[in-house]
Amino acid sequence: MTAQTLNFPVPSSLGSLESYIQAVNRFPILSAEDELDLARRFHQQQDLDAARQLVLSHLRLVVSIARGYLGYGLPHADLIQEGNVGLMKAVKRYDPERGVRLVSFAVHWIKAEIHEYILKNWRLLKVATTKAQRKLFFNLRSLKQHEGSLSPDEVEAMAQTLKVSAGDVREMETRLYGQDISLEPLVDDEESSYAPIAYLAAPDAEPINSIERKEREHLATTGLAQALDGLDARSRHIIQARWLNEEDPATLHELAAEYGISAERVRQIEAKALQKMKAALSE
Repeated sequence: MTAQTLNFPVPSSLGSLESYIQAVNRFPILSAEDELDLARRFHQQQDLDAARQLVLSHLRLVVSIARGYLGYGLPHADLIQEGNVGLMKAVKRYDPERGVRLVSFAVHWIKAEIHEYILKNWRLLKVATTKAQRKLFFNLRSLKQHEGSLSPDEVEAMAQTLKVSAGDVREMETRLYGQDISLEPLVDDEESSYAPIAYLAAPDAEPINSIERKEREHLATTGLAQALDGLDARSRHIIQARWLNEEDPATLHELAAEYGISAERVRQIEAKALQKMKAALSE
């Protein structure tokens, strides 16, 4: 067949999307007999060239399906590429013995791959997360006949058609057609002071947060030093060796050997010193 001598095309390799579409339209449409023969060769003999010919002959189908999703604002070439992935999955799973043409079987896989791509890339905030929401997402776009908001009667009619609640339809319409707002002002925006970022307070801007931050800084420096000064020399050394030496903190047994006492005694001194420091810091 002619397809055997042609390379698998992608839009970038052909220079433009138009060139790609012209190229895939030149691939011959397989007859039912040829399609069955190629499918059997692939599934029975793992003939990859047969699978390649099945894919090439159906690339025009992907272009046609992808064109129906241009309203989502995503590049046509990207939609086609994702649809091609779905087509290859369809060829891999296609059973030629079921008496169904590949074109009928592949439509589901092509659309599924494009749907997944749209849901992942259309918005930063996902508009549909559950299976039911994804179904409503695409059905709502296909059924809506105008750009404006749905009227109450249209909401009720659409809810009955899709077998969902009116609330679900209104919520999805809000997600679907709500405008994204940039927090930062545009570069040439003369009213940058009115951008949303100007009204967002810093997390530590509240007076109480400022007071708490200063108190923590005081306890970590002056307060800690004063609390240590209130200890006897042995207790202060144990605390410093155990808690303030981040690189190589001493163990109870090392300090026990240093002072000639038991590890349990070191632990008791440590606990008493920490309790005294806590009381000093709370004051």
